[in-house]
Amino acid sequence: MQVFKALPPIKVLSFDLDDTLYDNKPVLLAAEQAMLTSLQHQLDPVLHQPLDYWSKVRWQLGQQQPEIRHDIGRWRLLGAEAGLLQLGLAKQEAVDIAEQAFQAFWQARTKITIAPEVSALLQQLAAHYQLIAITNGNACVQRMGLGPLFEFGLQAGPDGRMKPFPDLYLAAANTLDVTPQQILHIGDSHRADVMGALNAGCQAAWLDHHARPISVLPHLRLTELQQLASLLV
Repeated sequence: MQVFKALPPIKVLSFDLDDTLYDNKPVLLAAEQAMLTSLQHQLDPVLHQPLDYWSKVRWQLGQQQPEIRHDIGRWRLLGAEAGLLQLGLAKQEAVDIAEQAFQAFWQARTKITIAPEVSALLQQLAAHYQLIAITNGNACVQRMGLGPLFEFGLQAGPDGRMKPFPDLYLAAANTLDVTPQQILHIGDSHRADVMGALNAGCQAAWLDHHARPISVLPHLRLTELQQLASLLV
């Protein structure tokens, strides 16, 4: 662990979820496959499309409606609907099929297993700090079995613009009645987590998985999550 800046007193530990508390890649792959399977189950075989088709339509929608990218779940849902309309389905049929496919995606997306050592660390930290989650994705601490340890979780879209915009951090500080500086945010993305936290006036701990170069210094640079145990000393 590297310390770049002195840490003012901390009351709240804010965690990013994806690729911070667990490896999100296999989770996302499984969720996308679940959505594709649902679409294929509901569609005539002549209308079946590969995953690339749905990804391309979703990105086209994001280009046409940039604001929708702040709500990744809604973006994915409306992207599926747009793809179905392009295949010639009627509006209501496209809405119904897209909704069912998105539910399949979301159920798989929230099947996340936290490693025992990570769960144990969070329990130790929760005895000394308030824990919250701030995510650009649609993972849910309640469905992950972490609800009792976390005060709440905030998601981009329903709760504000995605990181690195300061919305979610400031909303958390307001909800907990603390100053942003009393929040230490921990995440793997230098842009979203480090720059976002600093933009909001919070402290930042960067979980650097790949020893990447940085342009803006966080307060802490971690190589593994267990190094947060030093906050308990």
